[in-house]
Amino acid sequence: MKFSEVDEQTWEELKPFYDTCLIPYTGLSGLESPWEVTAALERLRDFMDLAEIPFKGRLVTYPAIQYGKTEDIKLLNEVCHNVKSIGFKYVVVMTADRELSEEDVPESSLVLSRRRFEGNGDTPLAAVVSEQISEMWQQESRIEM
Repeated sequence: MKFSEVDEQTWEELKPFYDTCLIPYTGLSGLESPWEVTAALERLRDFMDLAEIPFKGRLVTYPAIQYGKTEDIKLLNEVCHNVKSIGFKYVVVMTADRELSEEDVPESSLVLSRRRFEGNGDTPLAAVVSEQISEMWQQESRIEM
């Protein structure tokens, strides 16, 4: 679900089901030509589809963080912290063109970087994304027991 699809009247009712916030991260520098920006956004959209479609009903996608170099990671951590503070249990950062990990964004619950997954054997990317998200949820439920 996109953030713009949530309205004030139904949020309290839906909130228990949408425990995971997805934050897209593009990592543009501003040096890209218009067609390069378009291609980057399309890659990110396609990568995000691998989480948004199978987990519809549990994820809320927030607006993307588009630009930055070193300060963007600080902002990304701050946004992750803030969305947790308003009630999201999990925060997943997704990026198609940047190599990021949980060490880079410690306030996140999970970082999915398409670049990190490329060349990881014969496992389809969709399966890797699904497995990582499912594992995040299962790991947390084991900790709570």
